[in-house]
Amino acid sequence: MANGLKVRFWGVRGSISCSGAEYARYGGNTSCLEVTAGGRRLIFDAGTGIRPLGLELARHPEVDIDIFFTHTHLDHITGLTFFQPLFDKRNSVRLWAGHLQGPDTLKQVVSNLMQAPLYPVSLEVFQASVDFSEFTCGDSMSCGEIQIRTTSLNHPNGATGYRVDHGGKSICYITDTEHSGEGPDPAIVELCRGADIMIYDSSYTDAEYPRYKGWGHSTWQEGMRVADAAGVGTLVIFHHDPSHDDAFMDGVAREAAAARPGTAPNGLPRAIVAHEGLTLSP
Repeated sequence: MANGLKVRFWGVRGSISCSGAEYARYGGNTSCLEVTAGGRRLIFDAGTGIRPLGLELARHPEVDIDIFFTHTHLDHITGLTFFQPLFDKRNSVRLWAGHLQGPDTLKQVVSNLMQAPLYPVSLEVFQASVDFSEFTCGDSMSCGEIQIRTTSLNHPNGATGYRVDHGGKSICYITDTEHSGEGPDPAIVELCRGADIMIYDSSYTDAEYPRYKGWGHSTWQEGMRVADAAGVGTLVIFHHDPSHDDAFMDGVAREAAAARPGTAPNGLPRAIVAHEGLTLSP
């Protein structure tokens, strides 16, 4: 595992996974990121994209890993019970959430997911050492040499935004948040200030957004405004709506490249549309 900060995208879709030839290039799996740095591996969200990640990790003799949830809506947790490392007693998996305000704990949420009539087996099927922990949005944490800062996002039932710093490089993960229409969210701008990469909830376009106001999501154009306000190097357009097929996303990519042209100081384009398998090193 390389020591430099790196993110790989295993699931980039929002709301529900989708399949078909029209999704082949950008991918149909729901949210899952793998961040590596300093000999550590962090996973953000456990959408359906976590299943292929788990199959790759299962080739390693032991897995010691942290999974951070933005929130626990189904599209962000539905892949967890198919994450292969959870079924190997040699592994250690720590799960974290900052959006839960009680009475439910993260362990209770996962347990509720894995009970009849919704699921055939219970939480006890996991063989790995599994720890469940909560924190409060706004807290800062560390995983070895990796520093993590958090903030609250505007989403039904709450959500957490993350900033990961290591070796002078930074990646922000801001998904499932709705903008106010009164300018970029100051808390998000502050968290992302000067970041090399910001991954942002771009479920809709500005033209589509009025039909979905109150659903808890944002637009790629708002991502541009936040990135510019925060001085972000590279904006990554993420959490693609299931109605947005490859042809639609190609159009977004062209518009985004025209709206935020050129190369960032990190050497990456200033705007990128996420696709499964994309790997970025700031």
